Amino acid sequence: MKGNARPLALVTGASSGIGSHLARELARDGHDLVLTARRTAPMQALADELKAHGSTTTILAADLGKCGAAADLAREIETRGRAIDVLINAAGLGDNGRFDQSDPARVGEMLHVNIVTLTELTRAFLPGMVARGRGSVMLVASTAAFQPGPQMAVYCASKAYVLSLGEAIAYELRNSGVTVTTLCPGATATEFAKVARVEGSALFKGSLMPVMDAAEVARIGYRGLKAGRRVVITGALNKLVAISGRLSPSSVSLPIGSYLMSRSEST
Repeated sequence: MKGNARPLALVTGASSGIGSHLARELARDGHDLVLTARRTAPMQALADELKAHGSTTTILAADLGKCGAAADLAREIETRGRAIDVLINAAGLGDNGRFDQSDPARVGEMLHVNIVTLTELTRAFLPGMVARGRGSVMLVASTAAFQPGPQMAVYCASKAYVLSLGEAIAYELRNSGVTVTTLCPGATATEFAKVARVEGSALFKGSLMPVMDAAEVARIGYRGLKAGRRVVITGALNKLVAISGRLSPSSVSLPIGSYLMSRSEST
């Protein structure tokens, strides 16, 4: 990683989904990469693919659901002698079901990945960007950030935090040369739905609104990042859902949210 003039991007959640496609966008745009996620094999396959774009890729396997993961990752990158020019916080976890029946360990892991590690990594790399007068940060939230989500209460609340944090930091840094973009995708075809146990829900069945392709979400998000946009909502219908979530009374939004997130009896 030393002695290379190409800008360097750190992508979390890089083993699959939106994170892996954002890594592809960055590589095509001339970045070297640091990829981090729990699974090494998919990241190695991605790194081999990105060589075609001239990218040098470093793989740092890490469990971002553990305490101290962000500090360890930042320290490891620092020892390798390069500064992070672009930070992509794409790692995220979800879970489906009533809050009182949820697994406490899963709740804790979700909060740590979605909120704590994302916040700590952003705090770790922003000062260097500000000192250099340039840099970009992306926080991956969700259209779930725009309203409470029964059946996915913790996930939706965590994404509301991400959106609020991103908008506030973007405003604070408006004259610094550093941009902060919060990406808010709707239902997207990734491993998320299966892992979060929400693949049988109305939201992911695609009958009410289309499930977007992860590569298209990444393209839209990366264009927004390069343009310095504060918030990027992917797709016209998702924009409508986000606006409706903020404007609708809770007597309307909560039952709709519960319906969208609930799994069918057959799943």
